[in-house]
Amino acid sequence: MSRIVAWVLAGLVSASVAAPRPNIVLIYGDDVGFGDVGAYGSEMIPTPNIDRLAAEGLRFTDGHCTSATCSPSRFSMLTGVYAFRHKVSILPPNAPLSIPTDITTLPKMLQRAGYKTGVIGKWHLGIGAKEVPTDWNGAVKPGPLEIGFDYSFLLPSTNDRVPCVYLKNHHVVGLDPKDPLFVERKLADVRKHAGSTQYPDAKETPEAMTYYKSSHGHNNSVINGIGRIGFMAGGASALWNDETMADEFVKEAKNYIAENKDRPFFLYFASQDIHVPRAPHPRFQGSTQLGYRGDAMVQFDWSTGEIMKALEENGLTENTIVIFSSDNGPVYDDGYDDGTVVKTSSEEVDRGHDGSGIWRGGKYQIYEGGTRVPFIVRWPARIKPGVSAALVNQVDLMGSFAALLGEELADDEGIDSRNTLAALLGEERNGLPFMVEEAGGKRALRRGEWKYIQAYKHNKKGVPAQLFNLANDPGEQDDLIKTHPEKAEAMAGELEDLLKSKRMR
Repeated sequence: MSRIVAWVLAGLVSASVAAPRPNIVLIYGDDVGFGDVGAYGSEMIPTPNIDRLAAEGLRFTDGHCTSATCSPSRFSMLTGVYAFRHKVSILPPNAPLSIPTDITTLPKMLQRAGYKTGVIGKWHLGIGAKEVPTDWNGAVKPGPLEIGFDYSFLLPSTNDRVPCVYLKNHHVVGLDPKDPLFVERKLADVRKHAGSTQYPDAKETPEAMTYYKSSHGHNNSVINGIGRIGFMAGGASALWNDETMADEFVKEAKNYIAENKDRPFFLYFASQDIHVPRAPHPRFQGSTQLGYRGDAMVQFDWSTGEIMKALEENGLTENTIVIFSSDNGPVYDDGYDDGTVVKTSSEEVDRGHDGSGIWRGGKYQIYEGGTRVPFIVRWPARIKPGVSAALVNQVDLMGSFAALLGEELADDEGIDSRNTLAALLGEERNGLPFMVEEAGGKRALRRGEWKYIQAYKHNKKGVPAQLFNLANDPGEQDDLIKTHPEKAEAMAGELEDLLKSKRMR
């Protein structure tokens, strides 16, 4: 009997040596739509590196983020919990940390499994304690390190918001203590810090916006000739350069990969591209006929290629899972006069380009284009290249990776994160039986090819409930709620129950 046990144990040890835990790299775009990538049909924006990733991996055609806006999607992906349960929406510049520090997160679970964890790029999940002003001149926390990351190099909020500085772990990079940094919600409050550098106010001195003008909003502190949301004073020595931001993040990512190549690691690379203000490096400007937005996408493709190259140079390609996706669907003019002609995602096509492809809508909208985004998974050691129509969602990464690594989740961990590992590996063709979509206060239910949207208000006007069959109507133009009342009633009840439930796992 003992000999049999020994053989079994030897087999397990041999298997573990033969198949070490894979590294995990999540490349996360910002406002990148389904139709912004060549592999998904874009003809006006060249994305050879992302296309190569798709050709070498599994390209999902029904892959989703949880929300049509960024902060909720990021929250859900990192916690395995739908953001509406915590009332997380788009966060202001000085928002406190939105992720509770006492819950298990995706990076905490991976730490438990023996991984080093790092986040590089845009954060936009809040930093600092609730009801206490964040001190940007000391240790800035709680933040990523308190929710499971071993290392962080951040754009603290998002690139259209202050403070316009980088944050490495707990400290602002390059901050001069003689020019302390303050972030406020009101101009009058920021001017109280007279001893710190004062920046122009876009409303008072619009001529200060020399890079390009604001088209709506984005008219508070002007940094680097660009109007931002929120007010800041001080920190002049620490200001980022908008046009070199991609270079900085790629450099950090390459260093992180090289430093951790001899142990399993998780890298969450959250690009600022193609969120506004779009300010691609001059070497990318003019790459497309779509101005700053198209050129920023070319820059993001370059960033993706550099990360893939770093994995290759360190001999990590074969056993590294690379996931490419986005936090929400596309948006055009989102606050700046950058050459886009369609306000937000109010129309499908901007100068000949449809960022959501065949799907309706984009950022801020409850239609498919708001959450159906590029979703690519490459793992040469295990995944066969191809295309999958399985329904998958970013909120399920935590549950799926836990299953892959043999980490059992407790009942109160990742309460909405279901195990879709078989679908992500291409071993199962259907994926999720159902999922919830959100866009601000709007909610929808997907079940198979059917989609039910709750009634909601838009511009103070009521929009009635809607029902679509995406198999026949990907553009969500033919509302079937009157011809299929039983289906609508059943899905309405199911959605209501799901929203009231305490978990989906």
